[in-house]
Amino acid sequence: MKFGVIVFPGSNCDHDCYHVIKHILKQEVGFIWHKEDRLPPVDCLILPGGFSHGDYLRPGAIAKFSPIMKEIRKFAYNGGLVLGICNGFQILLEAGLLPGVMMTNRSLKFICDNVYLRLENNETPFTNQGKVGGVFKMPIAHFDGNYYADEKTLQELKDNHQIVFRYSSKNGDITDDANPNGAFWNISGICNKERNVLGMMPHPERCAEGILGNEDGRVIFQSIMKSFA
Repeated sequence: MKFGVIVFPGSNCDHDCYHVIKHILKQEVGFIWHKEDRLPPVDCLILPGGFSHGDYLRPGAIAKFSPIMKEIRKFAYNGGLVLGICNGFQILLEAGLLPGVMMTNRSLKFICDNVYLRLENNETPFTNQGKVGGVFKMPIAHFDGNYYADEKTLQELKDNHQIVFRYSSKNGDITDDANPNGAFWNISGICNKERNVLGMMPHPERCAEGILGNEDGRVIFQSIMKSFA
């Protein structure tokens, strides 16, 4: 299969995603500049982490106007797989491809740390190789990762099983102590109703090979590949 990694001014995890896909998973992948007005033939798009446009105004608020976003919307509406990681998740929220918003961490500080996630839904193209209730260790690095949505939206997310990952303890307990940024319901990853768009704050591309001491993030990419097998 073929992946496309979108590159915005300020993206800094684009090469990390490229490396995992190309050199670890041995899949075809290419970079796509944000000013392109059409997409090449791809099976899955990745909006990587970083600080698109310097996070001016708020993260993702400017990136959503990039020419490529029109094509990403079409791609998603036609069932194409779209994965937004950290800043990529923020962009998907700003662009309306996922519901809710990101607020500043409750600590008002940038957080760079390893956290634990509990898988809530393995019936998506991004999580089919995991088990519900399974716990994964992944790094986070963000200042605005505090997920928020109104009560109606939160209930819809719950009813439609769109909550994919929640911050948890190492044992899988959902507690406030395990919540690094104050996100509602400890939400760290959600999908759209159709299951083909996933946004997550943790970085699976930073924990997908043994040399880094953690391969838990590989489950995301292996699930995507399995969905095309």
